[in-house]
Amino acid sequence: MTAWNALVTPVVPQAELSGTTLLLVAHGSRDPRHSTTLRAVADGVRLLTGHRTAIAFLEFDEPDVAAAVSALVAGGAGRVVVVPLLLSRAYHATTDLPSALSGDWPVPVRRTRVLGGSPLLVEALERRLLEAGLDTADRATTGVVVAATGSRDALARASVAAVAGDLRRAGWGAAVASYVTGPQQRPGEAVRELRARGLARVAVAPYVLAPGLLPDRIAAEAREAGADVLSAPLGDAPELIRLVAERALGAR
Repeated sequence: MTAWNALVTPVVPQAELSGTTLLLVAHGSRDPRHSTTLRAVADGVRLLTGHRTAIAFLEFDEPDVAAAVSALVAGGAGRVVVVPLLLSRAYHATTDLPSALSGDWPVPVRRTRVLGGSPLLVEALERRLLEAGLDTADRATTGVVVAATGSRDALARASVAAVAGDLRRAGWGAAVASYVTGPQQRPGEAVRELRARGLARVAVAPYVLAPGLLPDRIAAEAREAGADVLSAPLGDAPELIRLVAERALGAR
């Protein structure tokens, strides 16, 4: 896990969220590494903001969203700010989460935007690439495969392509989007595409929050295709911790 607390500074004034509990809502997975990683994110947000922070899952893990909100209210929360730990506005963000929060709660329950669209996510991806062994001097000669889990939602796919575009503008030799599910270009295919362009090295950057079945498939395809570098999931990167805190601050 990242020693993020030595690298970030608080972004949420105490007065802004007085009496508020933060509820981070993740996708969920049967893989215990997923919840362990995202609980570390919750711990980071708690330490960064100074506010009580809990976590819930949309599927495969517990507590679910409604149970978590009920427990927070029973525990004395005067207001709950829900921060979706989701990288795009796909089905979970537009349907599952609103449905889970549709109860008649006795305290205000506010939901923030998803995490996608922030430059902090690109910075977190770059951090993971450098931690995996690349150097800033390698940017211009390295191609990056931004590997996401996949979605039938065109806007969700466009958000991954936008991240690849941001990496190109940041000076990487090339960057392309790929998806480990669905009919779009897969990570292994993207590795071979960039290799054919003659770049000195090809790196695969999983655009996922935590380990699990689909991230493992990304890693397997990267290795099979001969990627030179495979970075870790975003996890508790300092930039991600800061982004979650900023989303919470934006909830009025």
